[in-house]
Amino acid sequence: MFTKTRTKSCYLFLVFSTLLTVFCEEKNFGRCNLFEGSWIFDDYYPIYDSLLCPFIDQGLNCIRNGRSDKLYLKYRWQPTDCDLPRFNGEDFLKKFRGKNFMFVGDSLSNNQWQSLACMLHASVPNSTYTFVITRNRSVLSFPEFEFTVTFLKDGFLVDLVVEEAGRVIKLDSLSRSEQWKGVDFLIFNSYHWWIHTGRLQTWDYFQVGDKLYKEMNHMEAYKIALTTWANWIDSSVDPAVTKVFFQGISAVHYHGQDWNEPTAKDCSGQTKPIEGSTYPGERYAGEAVVKSVLSNMTKPVNLLDIALLTQLRKDGHPARFAGGATDCSHWCVAGVPDAWNELLYAMLLQK
Repeated sequence: MFTKTRTKSCYLFLVFSTLLTVFCEEKNFGRCNLFEGSWIFDDYYPIYDSLLCPFIDQGLNCIRNGRSDKLYLKYRWQPTDCDLPRFNGEDFLKKFRGKNFMFVGDSLSNNQWQSLACMLHASVPNSTYTFVITRNRSVLSFPEFEFTVTFLKDGFLVDLVVEEAGRVIKLDSLSRSEQWKGVDFLIFNSYHWWIHTGRLQTWDYFQVGDKLYKEMNHMEAYKIALTTWANWIDSSVDPAVTKVFFQGISAVHYHGQDWNEPTAKDCSGQTKPIEGSTYPGERYAGEAVVKSVLSNMTKPVNLLDIALLTQLRKDGHPARFAGGATDCSHWCVAGVPDAWNELLYAMLLQK
């Protein structure tokens, strides 16, 4: 009798302990800062074969372009205070059956869109899909799940028009907001086009109201434009219908001295992440702008704060395997953007 009672008591204790552990893990996960952490080796990765994914731009398919080192594919992002759930693409499609996701922004948004497209495709390899690509839009649909994920090219979010004076960025006028309406999940991005100078600069004037400005501090212009976008979100989005995310600043690695490797001209030949949770170089000016604008909004916007985790990944760029000039600003697919989508998945689960 004593033995049976003790066994039953132990069993109940184990059940209670397990439930308590799960509760604590879920509670800690909910409080965890997902964007503080480090990159650790994990042989589980990559979670898909880039050679089998039909959605990757030629310049981002580093393996197809001849990159022979594979170590950069074997790292996952590990938050300091919790574990990320493993990405489950089929679960993603089932959870968001009937929903549509849209990435709106520049080529870094496209980088993330391509990654998610590959992750989902690999999870349901026998499921049919439709893929339509035009100049400014890529649309992938899985009819079995009534699920659609779109990339809409819109690097400034505000209007860039050609007028008699030249190319004008209208900082208080949105470009494609009509196309954002009715989308269940919006993931915005805008930064890199704002820091272009010289021949890379795609505008001649800034405009606010009726006034044209030949010169303006780029971060001031960026803040005005983001505020225009934020005002639209606050006035036009119903949080019960549409969830909004903003992809933070993605790092570039063109100067080795930024990560205490002055002999490195750029990211070429880099095969490992920076160890630890601290980047020795400076943070980006755009980070403060983004956080300032988001903090003043009345509607909730979730920041996908990828700045630090990308700064630590000097090894993740196409570099000379981009099919053209050395590319130390975009990311190989498969690779670093997969972690962005794992974080997006985790944030959706938190909600």
